[in-house]
Amino acid sequence: MAAEVIEMCETQEIKVQTKEWSNPTAAGLVALAVACFCFFALLNGYVDTPGARLLIGCWLMGGFVIQIVVAFLDLKAGNHTGGNTFLFFSAFFMLSAGLGMFFQFYNGPLDVAVDGFVWVCLSLVLVLWAPAFFKTVGLLSMIVLCLAIALPFLAIIDLGILPASLSADLVVIPAFAMLAAAILAIYLSAAIVVNTAYGRKVYPLPEYKRK
Repeated sequence: MAAEVIEMCETQEIKVQTKEWSNPTAAGLVALAVACFCFFALLNGYVDTPGARLLIGCWLMGGFVIQIVVAFLDLKAGNHTGGNTFLFFSAFFMLSAGLGMFFQFYNGPLDVAVDGFVWVCLSLVLVLWAPAFFKTVGLLSMIVLCLAIALPFLAIIDLGILPASLSADLVVIPAFAMLAAAILAIYLSAAIVVNTAYGRKVYPLPEYKRK
């Protein structure tokens, strides 16, 4: 009997020690929204000074810290799609882009054609991964769709394929696609946090599963 009691206590202790962490997706969405707002302002020319790029780089580095943590926790929890997506977002959209802003501030303009080729790669990845998010139609799938629209246009603009005047007109498309993604990400993060706190739908989340 004593052995059974000891075993029961040890089992309960293990359960307490291995308590699962909370879902960090809301914080990752906030980091994504911050990055999208920064790119929206930069693409529209609202901020376009070396000092502004340096500050954007700082904000992106903050987003990198959040999203790398989100990626690891998602992967640990078995969230294959979300974990891998946050992982490459944290590396390329946050860390690499942030460091690029720093280098531009200290070394002057860089060859943005390199960015164009990277945007081509990331556009292909995001478009080909998108069906994994469209299994459930909702705000998350709409965020992915907005980014899938924005990235190819960024690639075209940075590669200089089109005349400068036409690129200047097209830049509003990725800018406002990123703004839409940011607004959706903010609302979805708020819904996750508030609805979880109250245990019910305070903020509605319109979504349905495809048959």
